Amino acid sequence: MKYLEFLRTMPSAVLPHIPDHLSGIRPHQPFRWIIQFNFGEQRLHYEVGRVAYSKDLELAFHFESKDKTLNRYLLTGFRRHLFEIRDTLGPQIQAEVWDRGWAKVYERVPEHPISAEYQEVIGRRMAEIIICLQPIFADLRQDVSQIYR
Repeated sequence: MKYLEFLRTMPSAVLPHIPDHLSGIRPHQPFRWIIQFNFGEQRLHYEVGRVAYSKDLELAFHFESKDKTLNRYLLTGFRRHLFEIRDTLGPQIQAEVWDRGWAKVYERVPEHPISAEYQEVIGRRMAEIIICLQPIFADLRQDVSQIYR
């Protein structure tokens, strides 16, 4: 399996592992080299893609809003939950500022040969990340809507 096919078909490896209460998630592939999943806000999305200048994968929740304050607020909120996130997903989970005032919660997965079996492993892992992070995001997003009334 080629990398671009791996990404194009990634929704079939992720979505079956998403519980019914999160069934509103939608895949989106804005570029051939990444696949994203979101709940209606494309700039606030989960993403699978290669790390720049590497064949490692990044599994992430990206905060790429044009509102840098919102991105920072979400990052701060996730950092407050980082111990419990790591307790669920493992100590390799990071939360940091990124490019252009963006931020992300992510893990880096070491390079591995691309195959259907590996896609299933990555799909399940991405689903675990979404299941863990989405309730925290929903609470933070609700708080933001109260602040910006």
